[in-house]
Amino acid sequence: MPLALIVFVVALIFVVKAVKLVPQQHALVLERLGRFHAILNSGPNVVIPFIDRVAFRHDLREIPLDVPSQICITKDNTQLQVDGILYFQITDPQLASYGSSNYVIAITQLAQTTLRSIIGRMELDKTFEERDHINAGVVAALDEAAANWGVKVLRYEIKDLTPPKEILHAMQAQITAEREKRALIAASEGRKQEQINIATGKREAQIQESEGERQAAINRSEGAKQAAINRAEGEAESIRLVAVATAEAIRSVGLAAGQPGGMEALNMKVAQQYIDAFARLAKEGNTLILPANAGDVAGLVATAMSVVKQQPGK
Repeated sequence: MPLALIVFVVALIFVVKAVKLVPQQHALVLERLGRFHAILNSGPNVVIPFIDRVAFRHDLREIPLDVPSQICITKDNTQLQVDGILYFQITDPQLASYGSSNYVIAITQLAQTTLRSIIGRMELDKTFEERDHINAGVVAALDEAAANWGVKVLRYEIKDLTPPKEILHAMQAQITAEREKRALIAASEGRKQEQINIATGKREAQIQESEGERQAAINRSEGAKQAAINRAEGEAESIRLVAVATAEAIRSVGLAAGQPGGMEALNMKVAQQYIDAFARLAKEGNTLILPANAGDVAGLVATAMSVVKQQPGK
């Protein structure tokens, strides 16, 4: 009975040693008689107790690694304290076990040296503007080297860039001066635009005023033109009417002269007009020019009547 119990206990220990349960997203590196034998993936795995042994255990999940802070020298000889965080993942457990004695230290040291190299090629101002470029450069360099260690570097992020206090104060003063400069430029641009708007408004007002004056002048000219046309038409119509009235009067006189006693009445009218004409001349001026036969009224009347008689149709 004790022997059977001993055999049972030995068998139980053998079974326990023979079965290895590997958690999800983990891997075990199995060595047989001191040499690499296999990779045990997640789930139950059977091994030979006392011959096989688990040499390394690896976490296959993404691992964050804090890169210690360090002092970097920029291209313009300025000290800059930089720290960051690195994210990597084991892709080959065998290389991660045998490719490097300590892949974590190797990645950390390589990240620091690569970071110093990249920042050393930049000026201080550029380091703040080119964070993405710095991060990409570190990842590219690490990923190429870490491939031999069974590790893939996923990304690198700079957590902080801290220049010396003197440089920080100078940068703050520069930023303040730049902001004041932009404020002055903005105010100047505002005044410039205001002057432009005022000048534009005055010019448009002058143009509108000039256009109004021009239109008013055109309207006055058109009015004067129409008034002149109206006066000319009125004068022409007046002359025409006078001519018509004169012709009508002459025809009436001619008809009256052909009637009995008409010539005597015409002679009397001519003599009266002749006397009235000389009377008006005597009133209007101090000097009066008389014809040689001014006293011969009858002769003048006879002369005028002879002209009337010589008209056609008489």
